[in-house]
Amino acid sequence: MSNLNGAYYGPSIPPPSKSYHRHGRGSSCNPCSCLFGCLCNCIFRVIFTVLIVLGVIALVLWLVLRPNKVKFYVTDATLTQFDYSTTNNTLYYDLALNMTIRNPNKRIGIYYDSIEARGMYQGQRFASQNLERFYQGHKNTSYLNPVFKGQNLVLLGDREKTNYNNEKNLGIYEMEMKLYMRIRLKIGWIKTHKIKPKIECDFKVPLEANGRSVNFEETRCHFDW
Repeated sequence: MSNLNGAYYGPSIPPPSKSYHRHGRGSSCNPCSCLFGCLCNCIFRVIFTVLIVLGVIALVLWLVLRPNKVKFYVTDATLTQFDYSTTNNTLYYDLALNMTIRNPNKRIGIYYDSIEARGMYQGQRFASQNLERFYQGHKNTSYLNPVFKGQNLVLLGDREKTNYNNEKNLGIYEMEMKLYMRIRLKIGWIKTHKIKPKIECDFKVPLEANGRSVNFEETRCHFDW
């Protein structure tokens, strides 16, 4: 031990060690980021729970109601005129159809609020008719009778004109009818919002000449929501 001016100061004290803190590592959490993460987690859990509940409800409703597609048929067709004039591109027609609509559901009724029937030939609309609205009950069959009669401007290309001449020689025409609807479903006392299904019916109809009756093959229509 050394004496400094005759006084003793004790052992030397080592310098304090320096500690370094690396930002971004450690257990501390920024309040804003923690709050945002907690909020996102809660929102995700709520959305997931809602989806699960909706899925369970949909499954229960399906098991209870057992919904089936409504079936549309063209059961009969009578064509007494179908002449196309290349001079003025006018189609002269007289077509009457009989249709059935079968609702196979036990617990679902249908309100047909509006029905528009369109007669189509080779992709061109030649006539349309608005049909009466009605309500169809459970496991019920309803009937429609659209009639297209008159004349209308129809522009056919060379290929379509050739097809028309071939069909005219055969006496059988390939046609299409489309139904544009606004319907509502009735489930108990609940009525759904309006739905707009589209129904397409492709059929072949022979020309009836001189009162001669011809056979028509019943055709099922395509139903699309």
